[in-house]
Amino acid sequence: MTDYRQITHDISAQLVPLRQTVPGVMKGFADMGKAAMAEGALSAKTKELIALAAGVAAHCEGCIGFHTKALARLGATEAEVHEALGVAIYMGGGPSAMYAASAVEAFRQFSAASA
Repeated sequence: MTDYRQITHDISAQLVPLRQTVPGVMKGFADMGKAAMAEGALSAKTKELIALAAGVAAHCEGCIGFHTKALARLGATEAEVHEALGVAIYMGGGPSAMYAASAVEAFRQFSAASA
């Protein structure tokens, strides 16, 4: 079983050198993320559900970790996560179904940690 809490911890640590050597790029990425995820016509939770579905369709383990962590923090329900994953499977086919299974486990891990 993949430990998504460890994955997000490790990726955060591994990004430190990039924050030091290319701070403008990393700040620009962080600023873009803040702008994209800010409350607006869509809630932050809805945007995180979209990001999770896109991460699953792109087969990105780190994306699964960070976005399920955010969804657990934002109070997403298992049903909401599963519906977003259904869209990811529809858009990405069989490979996305495999990553959707990983996202279910990641959400379970982060939900249990915040309970």
